[in-house]
Amino acid sequence: MKRSKVLALAAAAVLGLSVSAQAVEVGKKAPDFTGKDSSGKEQKLSSYKGKYVVLEWVNHGCPFVVSQYEKGKMQKLQEKWVKKDVVWLRVNSSAPGKQGHVDGEACEKEAKEQKSKASATILDPTGKIGKKYKAKTTPHMFVVDPQGNLAYMGAIDNAPREARSVKKNEAGETFVSYVDQALAEATAGKAISVPSTTPYGCGVKYKD
Repeated sequence: MKRSKVLALAAAAVLGLSVSAQAVEVGKKAPDFTGKDSSGKEQKLSSYKGKYVVLEWVNHGCPFVVSQYEKGKMQKLQEKWVKKDVVWLRVNSSAPGKQGHVDGEACEKEAKEQKSKASATILDPTGKIGKKYKAKTTPHMFVVDPQGNLAYMGAIDNAPREARSVKKNEAGETFVSYVDQALAEATAGKAISVPSTTPYGCGVKYKD
């Protein structure tokens, strides 16, 4: 292969990495995607332009997710914002044979048992959507604004082990639900005070 062609390919690869690295940056366009939810309905992020959208990466075999759901902590947050016309999409990127993988029927049953208030759960067994967002953990949260820009990304809150909303977390710090705070500030026309945090939880069980 000619040296010029090799350099061109290398440059394209670097450019591709650069674009990918920028794809999940707060303040920039959130990566669009299309996926089927547990009922078989197609879900396309860009179809919700004009609304706030929350993306929640989920794996119900993960103890950090169990903690969020067992006492209704996550469901209360979902219900609060869905009632305010926010679209709340859960995304399951667990690959077949991996912890948390479910088919549509099992996912529907699971959601009913948990009394989930999310708008829908998208099944992403290939990990295509998860990798677009570089989703690392369950839960890993993203908030997309009405213009389609990423407004928040990171942890759901600063209390990984508390199954209920508390005044202070285990470290003695004031409890903060980052997603709730981001949505409250954004919908009030304020700048989001904490636009990104480090997510916690189990690693997303992508296909090897």
